[in-house]
Amino acid sequence: MKVLLVNGSPNREGCTYVALNQIRETLKNEGIYADIYRIGHKDIRGCIDCRKCSELGKCLYDDEVNSFVEMAEEYDGYIFGGPVYYGTVNPTLTNFMTRVFFSSFFGGKRIFRLKPAAAVASARRAGTMTAIDTINRFFTWAEMPIISSTYWNVIYGTKAEEALQDREGLLTMHNLARNMAWFLKIKQLSIEEGVPLPE
Repeated sequence: MKVLLVNGSPNREGCTYVALNQIRETLKNEGIYADIYRIGHKDIRGCIDCRKCSELGKCLYDDEVNSFVEMAEEYDGYIFGGPVYYGTVNPTLTNFMTRVFFSSFFGGKRIFRLKPAAAVASARRAGTMTAIDTINRFFTWAEMPIISSTYWNVIYGTKAEEALQDREGLLTMHNLARNMAWFLKIKQLSIEEGVPLPE
């Protein structure tokens, strides 16, 4: 089983990375393979609602979004994380997720359906709840079970060094990863026992 961790921060090893790396390490200990996929440093344009994806089977703009959709199909679970900008998740991540989810759905690919997902937000102080809510909306639209933790999936700090001192935030990420691993194992077991996914 594999989980894809999407880092929407432009900082390669900033606070969002600290959170995702904690998740990756815990998943590894649970026997789940995990990759961190970085998009925050790229110029991702937003969706223009041209609906060409329904004709082409992919987004009209042939960039990171299309290659991600092809790769993401191989994964069993997803965690999208990003920093807070002006009280909500950064626009690069929302642009990316909008086009990924919109173009894959209307392009005829239901690659996210019934696969578990979680949102992670990092911030200096405020805006994490709005960021988590924004990311979660993509999951509910795509019929994805949302994995939670023992607190909201947030970590605090301006720099990675500060995030590494957020013991509660790190524990929350650890527990989030354990809950993700448990869900994936239960889902796999139910399939092996003959419980079909809903049509």
